[in-house]
Amino acid sequence: MSHCCASWSVMSPMARHPAILLDTETTGLDTRKDEVIELGMVKFDYLPDSRIVGIRGTFSAFNEPSARIPPEVTALTGITDEMVAGHQIDEATVTAFVDDAVIVIAHNSGFDRKFAERYWPIFERKAWGCSATEIEWRKHGFEGSRLGYLLNGAGFFHQAHRAVDDCHALLEILALELPTTGTSALAALLERARKRTMRVWAEQSPFDLKDALKRRGYRWSDGSDGRPRSWYLDVDESRVEDEITFLKCEIYLRDVEPRLQSLTAFDRFSIRA
Repeated sequence: MSHCCASWSVMSPMARHPAILLDTETTGLDTRKDEVIELGMVKFDYLPDSRIVGIRGTFSAFNEPSARIPPEVTALTGITDEMVAGHQIDEATVTAFVDDAVIVIAHNSGFDRKFAERYWPIFERKAWGCSATEIEWRKHGFEGSRLGYLLNGAGFFHQAHRAVDDCHALLEILALELPTTGTSALAALLERARKRTMRVWAEQSPFDLKDALKRRGYRWSDGSDGRPRSWYLDVDESRVEDEITFLKCEIYLRDVEPRLQSLTAFDRFSIRA
C-alpha cells in the first residue's frame, strides 16, 4: 500500500475525520465531452469506528455550460438554462472546501470522479470511495444499489437529481446500521475503499465468449481514452489467481499472463486509471 493510503488508514482513536459527499449534474453521460451544470457537496465528520458525528458544511453551485442544456436533462433534473445563466463554479472555493477531506464519496464515483477531475484538480489528489459499488447492498438485504432503492428500503424520500439533495440523502444511507454486521454502511465502504484492488485485462479474448465475460462481471473498454481495447474486471488482490484460472480454463484454453493493474483509492475510478 502506498504511503498515502497508509497515512489515511492510521487514525487517532479520538480524532474526527472530515469526508466529502459529492454529486454532479451534467449535460450528458460522456465524461470527456459533456459538462457539469451543478456541483453539490456535503462535508461531514466521522470517527475511527466510522460513526458519522456531524456535518461541517454544504456546497451547492451552478455552472453554465457552453451550449444549451438538453431538454431531457432539464426534464430529469429540473435545471434550466435560465437557472445556470451567468454562473461559474470558482475553483479556489471548491479547493478550500475539499482540501482537508481524507476521502471523497460519490454514489457513482466512476462517473462523478472523472467530471470532478476535469474541472477541479484538487480531486486528483484525494482518495475516493463509491457507495454504489463498494458496499454489497444486496447482501445486506436491499433490492439494489440505486440510491432510490436504498432510500425506499430505509423508509426515506428525497428530491432526486439535484446535487446537494442527493448528497444529504446519501449521508442518511451511510449512517444506517447494516443488519448483517451491526456496523454502519460507511464502515463497510471505508473497509473496502482502503483495500488495494487489481484490474485484470482480458485482452484479445475470443469474441464469441464475450457473454461469458459479461456474466463474470467484466466491463468493456473501447480504447478511446488511452486504455486497452479490452474486457476488464476489478478484483480484490486475494482473487487474482482465481481470475487467471478462469481466463485460462474458460476463455483462452491455454496458459495466460494477463495484464494486471494495481489500484488504490487514490486512482480508482479516475480517468487516469
